[in-house]
Amino acid sequence: MSIAEEIQELKSAIRDVPDFPKKGIIFKDITTLLKQPGLFSKAIGLMAEPFKDAPIDVVVGIDARGFILGGAIAQLFDVGFVPVRKKGKLPAEVREVTYSLEYGEDTVAIHKDAFEEHKNVLIVDDLLATGGTLQGSCELIELVGGNILGISSLIELSFLEARPQFEKYNFHSVIQY
Repeated sequence: MSIAEEIQELKSAIRDVPDFPKKGIIFKDITTLLKQPGLFSKAIGLMAEPFKDAPIDVVVGIDARGFILGGAIAQLFDVGFVPVRKKGKLPAEVREVTYSLEYGEDTVAIHKDAFEEHKNVLIVDDLLATGGTLQGSCELIELVGGNILGISSLIELSFLEARPQFEKYNFHSVIQY
């Protein structure tokens, strides 16, 4: 099977949920892909492939579906995993960044001691939309001394044109809508 066919197979396993989390949004539900072992493995492989030879020290997954994908990629690369969480979810001392959304603001946090300074980081998330959460996460990682080697996202909503914000980080997405 070609890579294009594998990507199409993944894409066909993702469910569209209209009007979630609010009217007018079509939510890309990846749980229908994750529950299929072969497809889950393919997704992880395709997300990891461009970074297989990079000197990654740690994978950072973004709350919440980025934890699932990022944890699997960290295991594949035999490196540690660090979560970026929503405000108030981490138990120890944190750094926080507040960012703008199309409908307000949100805050993400990372433990101050998440990793040693100058560690090479791969950021993983399920979906790039407008880029607010990812931009906040990049800022956080750099605040605690991380060196972002790349970003891997399963899905990119390319019509929202957020990718240019992340080109300096070697941004990769598997599926584009």
